[in-house]
Amino acid sequence: MKKNQSIVIGNWKMNPQTLVEAKRIVTKTKTVARTLEHTLVVACPPFPFVSLVASKRNSGASGNRVHAGVQNAFFEEQGAYTGEVSTHMLADIGVEYVIVGHSERRARGETDVEVSKKVAAVTQSGMTAVLCVGETVRDAQGAYLNTLREQIKASLQAFPKRQLSQLIIAYEPVWAIGAKEAMTPVLVREMVIFVKKVISDTYGQEEALAVPVLYGGSVNFRNAADIMTEGHVDGFLVGRESVNVPGFIELIKVVDAVSAKK
Repeated sequence: MKKNQSIVIGNWKMNPQTLVEAKRIVTKTKTVARTLEHTLVVACPPFPFVSLVASKRNSGASGNRVHAGVQNAFFEEQGAYTGEVSTHMLADIGVEYVIVGHSERRARGETDVEVSKKVAAVTQSGMTAVLCVGETVRDAQGAYLNTLREQIKASLQAFPKRQLSQLIIAYEPVWAIGAKEAMTPVLVREMVIFVKKVISDTYGQEEALAVPVLYGGSVNFRNAADIMTEGHVDGFLVGRESVNVPGFIELIKVVDAVSAKK
């Protein structure tokens, strides 16, 4: 990421249901993304629709457009793994970002060990890993901080310092996903500081400050500006709002306006 640049990643999840609708979302988002000067927009559609945003010819291009991302990848290079997609396959078609360790996958049994292998595979293939972390519940005693610390450390087990430039941390408190309201900006700021501290303990303060930290959890164009300015985040990982074209377009415009003032 460049100076004064934020990043907004749209996690489409298992939406939409048709190629026609997916094309509509991409087309309208691209039209606006090209006009943004301070925001990098990434779309992570379901695998059948990845070709709408992925292009090996444009991979890594510096223009303002919709960059290609996916919602998952497997850590093995090849073999008898029915239903899996390798990071090499994704890199070969022009994918640039891979979401790893999303809470919905962790809830289905994905472990920190598997997540750490995926982070390594993604970065070794030349892409950027968007590592999702976040506590499921909050307790008055603060045990959730230890839970989050251990989750981050385990998910980055043996991850080399030299590849930190290919890492983004997406902090998503599970209890805030799909909620009526996002986490308050003050609490977001506290958690951004905490995440950076955990990274700093392993890799160093200067290195930790360079790792972008995004927020995810009930983000929309109405609360994005406050979360950015008061929460000190580097952008957002957006779920359901990313396939709501009018709302997502307003969101990335807000992010770009705030980023321009940094």
